[in-house]
Amino acid sequence: MRHSFLTKGKILLFLTLIFITGCDANATQPSSTTSSPKKKEQIKQIKQIERKERKERKERLLAKAKVSAQQYDYQKAITLLKKSSILKDEDIQNAIGTYEKQKKNLVTWPDNSKIPHLFFHSLIVDPSKAFDGDDMAQGYQDYMVTINEFKNILNQLYEKEYVLVSIQDIAKLNKNGKMVYQTIKLSPNKKPLVLSQDDVSYYEYMKNDGFAKNLTLDTNGNVTNTYINRKGKLVQGAYDLVPIVDHFVDKHPDFSYKGAKGIIALTGYNGVLGYRTSESDYGPNSDKPNPNIKKDLLKAKKVAVAMKQEGWKFASHTWGHLNAEKVSLDLFKKDTSKWEQEVEPIVGSTDTIIFAFGSDIGDWGQYSNNKYHYLKSQGFDYYANVDASKITWSQLGPHYFRQARINVDGLRMREALAGENEVLKHFFDVKRVFDSSRPKAKTLIH
Repeated sequence: MRHSFLTKGKILLFLTLIFITGCDANATQPSSTTSSPKKKEQIKQIKQIERKERKERKERLLAKAKVSAQQYDYQKAITLLKKSSILKDEDIQNAIGTYEKQKKNLVTWPDNSKIPHLFFHSLIVDPSKAFDGDDMAQGYQDYMVTINEFKNILNQLYEKEYVLVSIQDIAKLNKNGKMVYQTIKLSPNKKPLVLSQDDVSYYEYMKNDGFAKNLTLDTNGNVTNTYINRKGKLVQGAYDLVPIVDHFVDKHPDFSYKGAKGIIALTGYNGVLGYRTSESDYGPNSDKPNPNIKKDLLKAKKVAVAMKQEGWKFASHTWGHLNAEKVSLDLFKKDTSKWEQEVEPIVGSTDTIIFAFGSDIGDWGQYSNNKYHYLKSQGFDYYANVDASKITWSQLGPHYFRQARINVDGLRMREALAGENEVLKHFFDVKRVFDSSRPKAKTLIH
């Protein structure tokens, strides 16, 4: 379940007890023959409610354990059931036995250096607005995908038996500070995959161009989007990657390894998650102050907390979307400090940096320069660049893990359709995915 609630059984039991207590207090003849049948009936009703409540509690427990088992965390499922107050229940015992057997069928992924990483930018909700021929249209064609394209990609990734893992599932620092590979156990034929999304700030330039307005919470506390439809009305729904993936994993729990979803890489200059939270750009002393900045900060924090509970991780994308390779160390330090001041208080600390522009702070050899030593001193253990020339590339350093990402966007898909790059075919069929609403789509798909 994605939100907690008070069961109906508990409410009914509570009200029934109040009713009985009231009857006892007002009865002039507690032992009269007329009241005895009523009390027996009331006791019978209480027992029925208790049985119903026990049944519902057991069903919730079994359902929770089932999701953990479907996500390859059999030990979590078994432990959850064994800690139950109804451990001796036959259904609980049968479930434990089943999960212990299924756990033995898991297969260890043979090579953690061979795990691909796909990334996206904000998804286009309304292609007619994004591809309208203005000065932003070409950028959207090049760097974004539509919602329909992304949903088709998800389905094909699932069909090809990919499973979402976090970058921390691949490697972690041991107690001596050395980065070491972790054991990933999946069902036979399943393949691990890291997913990330850049620039989830819903920048000002995207306004009125067919994108979601922000990430927010619905009435049940679940993460969703706000979108302004063609009538100018604010509506809520799954209009970007995060809630779409959440819903997909709800439907297909086995698409996620132990609840992992993806990495959200954030800048800070336009705020985060669709809220104008930057003190530098929107504070009272800025050129365009946001009068609601304090409220927006609280809203963004609540969304970030809910996202982390759903399995999402956050990464720095540098505060100002800097090219880490080209900027000076001094500017890099100032930018990192700004990210820590304006973004970290909202999303929490992070050990991951995803470089903007697909740049890097070093060549393909192991890191040893001043920028790396500075970032390492700031708590960054995971680093990601871009390389779409091959399916996977990663580097296990002495004290860090670096992974190359493949950009899934209009540029890469057009290359695939032209036969210039075949890397995407290992993940999905571009011809089946490419949105017919894209300019020149009919010409490209032939």
